[in-house]
Amino acid sequence: MPSFDAVVEPNLVEVRNAVDQAAKEIGTRFDFKGSSAKVELAEKSAKERELTLYADSDFQIGQVRDVLLAKLSKRNVDARFLDLTAKIEKIGGDKVKQVVAVKSGIPSDVAKKIQGLLKQSKLKVQGAIQGDAVRVSGAKRDDLQAAMALLRKEIAELPIAFDNLRD
Repeated sequence: MPSFDAVVEPNLVEVRNAVDQAAKEIGTRFDFKGSSAKVELAEKSAKERELTLYADSDFQIGQVRDVLLAKLSKRNVDARFLDLTAKIEKIGGDKVKQVVAVKSGIPSDVAKKIQGLLKQSKLKVQGAIQGDAVRVSGAKRDDLQAAMALLRKEIAELPIAFDNLRD
């Protein structure tokens, strides 16, 4: 029976390269001279990673974020992998930091939403939640392609990719 997996997995090599390039640009730009502006990538666990942006002011942390997003887009990493809604924290003196999570895996509420969309679509496909992925299976390949189009259109908040396409 044909199937595919809907997943959310960033290309971590490209994320690391983009962070390194952003750090290099921040180190050489004139408007960041003498400031504590920097970007760090940390691995919390096998699936959890986070970026920490440091700067001297809220305005400057916005510039650091813009540099990072530009480097990510040049390396074809979707900006939706980053959770940019985190608060900017003061860390003493006039310095600030922002911790940005790198999304990996489909959250359970979104997985349930995907299952509901597949049921409501009247396509002859079934969705099964498997950990942090959703396996979609159906009788025809055309139905699977229609399900992919539906998921791309309806789930706009996450950069969903499709793996393990089997016939």
